[in-house]
Formats: sequence, C-alpha cells, structure tokens
Amino acid sequence: MPAIVQANGLDHRAFIRIGQQLTIPAHGSGTPAAATPTPTTSGGYTVRTGDTVSAIAARHGTTVQAVVAANGLDARAFIRAGQRLTVPGAAASTTGTTSTASTDKVGNTFAGRTYADDVVAAANANKSTLVGQSAPTRAQMQEKVRATASQMGVDPALALAVAYQESGFNHTAVSPANAIGTMQVIPTSGEWASQMVGRDLDLLDPDDNVVAGVAILRTLVRTSPDLPTAIASYYQGAGSVQRNGMYADTRRYVANVQTLMSRFG
Repeated sequence: MPAIVQANGLDHRAFIRIGQQLTIPAHGSGTPAAATPTPTTSGGYTVRTGDTVSAIAARHGTTVQAVVAANGLDARAFIRAGQRLTVPGAAASTTGTTSTASTDKVGNTFAGRTYADDVVAAANANKSTLVGQSAPTRAQMQEKVRATASQMGVDPALALAVAYQESGFNHTAVSPANAIGTMQVIPTSGEWASQMVGRDLDLLDPDDNVVAGVAILRTLVRTSPDLPTAIASYYQGAGSVQRNGMYADTRRYVANVQTLMSRFG
C-alpha cells in the first residue's frame, strides 16, 4: 500500500476517484508471491452492476487482497458501478485457464474479518492442491452449475448467480475462510451437503463442489421464508442470519445475486 500511495502522490487517506488511473509498482499488492517468482502484470476493469471484489478477483485469477491493495479500497472492499479498477495479475483472457497469479497464497482477512491461522493454513493447502491440478475453464464450470441445478430441481439462474458472485466460475478460488472452489463451500458445509445427497463429497473435485453448493441452495430455498433470506444464508450462514439479521455486506451480496439472476435467467 505505501508504494502505491507514493507512486500516485495520494494523501494519507489513500483516497481515489471513479475513473482515476493508478500506477501500480511491481508486486505492489503486498500479497505473498508464489514459491517460484513469476512476472506480474496488471489490467484494467470497469465495475459493472452486480460485481463484487471477490468475483472480480476470481474471474481474473488474482486475490481479493491484491485488488483491495492495488486500488486503495477500505476494509469493506466497497466498489461502485462505473468505477475503474486496476487488477494485478489480470490474465489476457478470463475464459481460459487460470493465470499464474492464481498461485498467490491465500491471505488471512476478508471484508474486515481476520481468520484463524489454522483455517488460513488449510485454505492455502487447498489452494495449492487446486492450482497444482488441471481445472475446468470458467465456461465449463458455468455449464456444470447450470446442468447440476436443473438436475437437482434448483433454479439455474439462482445457482449461476451465486457461483458467479462467489468465484466467477473459478474452481481454483479459495477464500481466507477456506471456502473452496466454484461454489465457495467451507468443509463443514461440505459435510452437511454430503449428508443431504447421501454420499461423501470432495470439495476439491469440480463436480462434487457444484453438487455441494447446489444441495445447500436447495435446502436453504426450501427452509427459508423467502428467497433473499435463502441467499443471505448461503453467504452468512442460516443460524447467523436468524440470530443477527443480515449484515451490511450480506445485504449487498443478496442484492448482487438477485441482479445477477436476471442476467442468467
């Protein structure tokens, strides 16, 4: 962050404006690099309605922390439609294989929350496994989500919107909370999904990951009083939503997913 502030002559608040072009020093994101150094590249991206930092990072094969740092975003990682972002490590194409930047280590914070060392260590182990094996393209993962939702009786538009919001259909995505793959399912939720479908699900497997996420969505839609609550429960957890209501970032998540549903409907 200090390198970006200095390179762009920003004040101590690191305040930026929509449309502002920033100079990003090499490795300026502050995100730990992969074990083998690789050249870094940066690309530009204009925020669209329904976008989140996590989805943008996943689509471009980089990390939330890298995008936040490169653009001087606050802990909420709040962005607006029309805002121009610099995306460190952005691949030339978002529809092919994951770029080398996807091998970056998973950080320990997201949306102002810091996660325990053991959780982050597990996330990094899963990230290493995913980037070390052949992964389907985003287009292939999108089709898996659509087909699985149809087979399991879930609105495909809902499943596609959640998958896009969570990962941008990037199966190598892993969050600091150890949410894994395209559907960003944490291990305990994966165990719950396994019980629902009657077999053990491997969240590192692309097909099983989608089955887990869709199974969870199916149950949440059936047990929630309305669709927004079901969507919120996927992101925040049903128990937390019942106890605390929707957090501010959860409300944004729900709004984004509902907007995306119209795109995939």
